[in-house]
Amino acid sequence: MGLTKQYLRYVAGAVFGVIGSQKANICYVMLRGSERGRYVAVAACEHVFIWDTRKAEKVLILAGQKHEVTFLRPSPDGVHLAVGYEDGAVRLFSLLNGESDVCFNGHKSAVTAMCYDALGARLVTGSKDTDVIVWDVINECGLYRLRGHKDEVTQALFLKDKNLLVTSSKDSFVKWWDLDTQHCFKTLVGHRSEVWAMTFLNEERRLLTGSADSELRAWDVSYPREEPAEGQPRVKKAKSPPEDGDGDDQDADENPEDRILTCEKAGSILREARDRVVSLTADSKARVFACHGNDAILEVFVVQSEEEVRKKMAKKLKKAKKKAASADGAGEEPPPERTLRDEIVRLSNIKASSKIRWADCLSCAGGELKVALLLQNNTVETYSLKLRDKAAAASKTARLTLGGHRSDVRTLAFSSDNLAVLSASGDTVKVWNRSTLQVVRTMACEYALCSLFVPGDRQIILGSKNGKLQIFELASGSLLETLDAHHGALWSLCLAPDQRGIVSGGADKTVKLWDFELVKDEASGHKRLTLKHRRTLQLDDDVLCVKFSPDHRLLAVSLLDCTVKVFYADTLKFFLSLYGHKLPVLCLDITHDSKLIATGSADRNVKIWGLDFGDCHRSMFAHDDSVMFLQFVPKTHLFFTAGKDKKIKQWDADKFEHIQTLEGHHREVWCLSISPNGDHLVSASHDKSLRLWERTREPIILEEEREMEREAEFEESLAKGDAPVVPGETPGEAAPAGKKTVETVKAAERIMEALELLRGENRKMEEHKYACERAGKELALPEPNPILVAFGNIAPSRYVLDVIKKVRSSELEVSLLVLPFPYVPELLELFNDFIRQGLEVELVCRCLFFLLKSVEPLRLLLLHCVASYA
Repeated sequence: MGLTKQYLRYVAGAVFGVIGSQKANICYVMLRGSERGRYVAVAACEHVFIWDTRKAEKVLILAGQKHEVTFLRPSPDGVHLAVGYEDGAVRLFSLLNGESDVCFNGHKSAVTAMCYDALGARLVTGSKDTDVIVWDVINECGLYRLRGHKDEVTQALFLKDKNLLVTSSKDSFVKWWDLDTQHCFKTLVGHRSEVWAMTFLNEERRLLTGSADSELRAWDVSYPREEPAEGQPRVKKAKSPPEDGDGDDQDADENPEDRILTCEKAGSILREARDRVVSLTADSKARVFACHGNDAILEVFVVQSEEEVRKKMAKKLKKAKKKAASADGAGEEPPPERTLRDEIVRLSNIKASSKIRWADCLSCAGGELKVALLLQNNTVETYSLKLRDKAAAASKTARLTLGGHRSDVRTLAFSSDNLAVLSASGDTVKVWNRSTLQVVRTMACEYALCSLFVPGDRQIILGSKNGKLQIFELASGSLLETLDAHHGALWSLCLAPDQRGIVSGGADKTVKLWDFELVKDEASGHKRLTLKHRRTLQLDDDVLCVKFSPDHRLLAVSLLDCTVKVFYADTLKFFLSLYGHKLPVLCLDITHDSKLIATGSADRNVKIWGLDFGDCHRSMFAHDDSVMFLQFVPKTHLFFTAGKDKKIKQWDADKFEHIQTLEGHHREVWCLSISPNGDHLVSASHDKSLRLWERTREPIILEEEREMEREAEFEESLAKGDAPVVPGETPGEAAPAGKKTVETVKAAERIMEALELLRGENRKMEEHKYACERAGKELALPEPNPILVAFGNIAPSRYVLDVIKKVRSSELEVSLLVLPFPYVPELLELFNDFIRQGLEVELVCRCLFFLLKSVEPLRLLLLHCVASYA
């Protein structure tokens, strides 16, 4: 057997640099009986971070698996946090230990809304797939799916004392659902555009909705079965225009839906912002609510108490009487009417440091309102507001910025000792400790596009978007010098192999060679590092990337005309032209032995060339979008590529094989850097995260890797698979909650294997009985199945029960539904025996009732048996 090349696997190490992802909301949480308003939960790609706003520290990480977090909702008791994901899954985490034991799978796309009922026993989720699902948190199973919306569900709210649910959607409708009958009994069609958010006020007797305009619409909710509260004056209802068509003009006797409740438009509140409502949040008592658009202003409103409204109306009446008395001979002024402005008053505006993405508010003791804001620049800010002050002004209490960049990281670099990682963005450059992932230095810089460590790791050099070279000293964190290097963007830097200088390439069509020099600083009297311009190479197009060959013989330059020019490094004379890419070459690198050069282009291809004659050895389709970065692993012919398709891939430049795909980023990957020893890899993405990947000692077997990729594709297709359409059957508003997943299929397979084992054991016992009859004496019992022996010589039927018990409660019903029908009658016979023996009666009855309810032939068989018995 011939020797095969062995590759080592890279695995995900850590996610850092992200404070809060933009896709999911921010919310206050409680940890171990802490004070209210101290901890906030934010999404961080596929994880959830719990931040201590007082110490600006990360205190807990709720680890996800693969998909991005899209929504967060704490339970009413503050012990659990429900987390919705991009793939439609919902997981319940314990805030005591950060573990998750419950997972609900029912949606086909991202979860966009979640809400607990008052007791925390039920959880409702809404999704981009337009479905609303109600889950039983205690029994860990789905109750039912509600269908009716035609677009993404944006909000869902339980009513506290009634078994009702209200949902809003981007289809412009607000729907009321009766959960006893599982149907929609009322639809509000007063909005002309998407309904983005809503909240209840006045003990659920007023509904506030926000849409794509500058108005917050208020709806009065009344329940005809209840008597109106004493002394509760009615607010004058604003007449809806005829095109709204909300249908509330009809009499309750004529409209059956009004028997449960009536919902009439009460007016609207004008916001200062002119764009759509991005989020609308209220405190737990619905006394204060806040909303914002796509700007940096959070508008805070307070709902006046009944006593305050009465005082205001008394003042209005007094003023009206005085006005009527002052008018000579005029008739008496009619008493002022109570309007929405008398009940809801603007309290204050909070101006954040950047555009607001999500907000949450919390009322604390002493009339203090705490507000947490997740900003679009990867920052969390908290504010405090005194509700009792008439001219209330918000004060900033915390700002979390240290753990990440405000804009996308466009360049990364490793120090020569593999311990420090440099990352630079549009306004700051940070140096991280690789082992602890803590920020060592943060320095203000211009928009950085490329970077490197100076030999000795005491200084760093940045190339900026405006063509400047900036030199920083790491010990003091100070800017040593800024040089005007190019007239356009400085796209690429490369350290010379002799470590005596650098080369830079920019959009002004030049390549410049620089030497390191030590000059005396006039201010301090000490010597400092500077760069001296030595030579310039003028070219015909913008320079996108420059790279020295490790033997310092050649200089490769990629140009905007889709070619790569290779020059002699000493004379700068032309040597080779590498052409074949259809779009500009964005990245390139040369192997340690200076024999191969690999180029990555916006045409999604990677080409491997020989540096001796410039011949193309192989062209490989690498990514589904532009190849943004390419680098060889030191002292090997293996290289990594990063693309806009969110993936990082490893390749073999000798065998032209794809080795491994590193998936984890949720947006375009801009850049990566490999440590000098090749053991670590750092990547940066548009999702604001930096990811560390580590090389393990585990070998990669390419056939297994391809098999894993095929399984992942199968899982993805399974998750997106639709239920078969039955001819002549129209889908109703209510449907089962669960969906078929890989876990449910595997659980069904385990149940089938257990039933097959039971059949085999029964067959062996029958054969043994027949053999005893033929022999006329008792023979030795056959050997039981090794699996039964491993579980302590349990009975085969008991083994089947144990397998069913090990299926997750949230996946049990769908797993039973996946079973082929021939196994079901046998399972029902077992259930009958289990109930007679008193084994797991609750679990068995749940399975039995579900099967009888769901499988049509069983229902017909049961009806036939009942009819025969009658």
